[in-house]
Amino acid sequence: MIVVKVGGSAGIDYDAVCADLARRWKAGEKLILVHGGSGETNRVAEALGHPPRFVTSPSGYTSRFTDRQTLEIFEMVYCGKMNKGIVERLQRLGVNAVGLSGLDGRIFEGRHKDSVRIVEDGKTKILRGDHTGTVEKVNTGLIDLLLGAGYLPVLTPPASSYEGVAINVDGDRAAAALAVALKADALLLLSNVPGLLRAFPDESSLIREIPAADVESYLEFAQDRMKKKVLGAAEAVQGGVKRVIFGDARAGEPISAALDGAGTVVS
Repeated sequence: MIVVKVGGSAGIDYDAVCADLARRWKAGEKLILVHGGSGETNRVAEALGHPPRFVTSPSGYTSRFTDRQTLEIFEMVYCGKMNKGIVERLQRLGVNAVGLSGLDGRIFEGRHKDSVRIVEDGKTKILRGDHTGTVEKVNTGLIDLLLGAGYLPVLTPPASSYEGVAINVDGDRAAAALAVALKADALLLLSNVPGLLRAFPDESSLIREIPAADVESYLEFAQDRMKKKVLGAAEAVQGGVKRVIFGDARAGEPISAALDGAGTVVS
C-alpha cells in the first residue's frame, strides 16, 4: 500500500503524476491519492473578492484562516475543480477513480477548533470563527470497500468534525494519518521542490536522507508549508509507516522517481 499526497502549489504537473500513478495501478499496485489545491483556492478567492488570510501560530506554523466563506470557497476548489479534474485525468487513463472529500463517510475526522491563537505585529491574538482542525481519526471502512471493489480513491480535505461540521485540515498531516491507519509501506509527499532543502530555495542543497528517529530535528530547515510536511513525516514514521519521501511533482515520473530514492527519504 502506497499513499501519495500531491500538493496544490504552482508548477505541479498533475498529468505526470496521474500518468505515473495509472501505470503503477495497472501493474497491480495498491495506491491512494490525496491532493491539495492551495494555489487555485487563492486565485479563486481573490477573484471572488474574499482574498485568503494566512496567519502564523506562536510555534511558527503558517496556515489559512478559514472563516465560513473561505471554507465554502475551499470546498468549491478542493472538492470540485481540483478533485474532479484529477479523477477525470485518471478515468481518461483507464483507472476507475472515485473522488471523495474527508467529509464523505467521515473518512477524516477530528476536533473543530473555533478559535486560533496567532502572532501579529509581535502580539499574540485570538481569532474566532475559524473552521479548522487536525485529523485525529481515519475511518477506513469506506476506503477498504472502494479498494476491494477495484476503485482508486482520490481524497481531499476538508474533514468532518465529531459534530459533523466541515473543517479545513492540513493535507500532508491527513495523508500521514491515512498512511498510519492503513499500515502503508510508503507515504509520498510530492510538491514543487525536489525535497527538503538545507538552504531554501537552493535546490542543490537537497537533504537526501533523514533518520526516522530524528525527523523533528530537521524542522529548522523547513520553510513555510514544508514545516507541515516534516511534521506529517514525523507522525507517519512514529505511527509505523516504513518510508516517507519528499518528492518532486513538477515533471517526469514523480511517484516512481520518489520510490526509487529521488528526493528526501525518511526511513
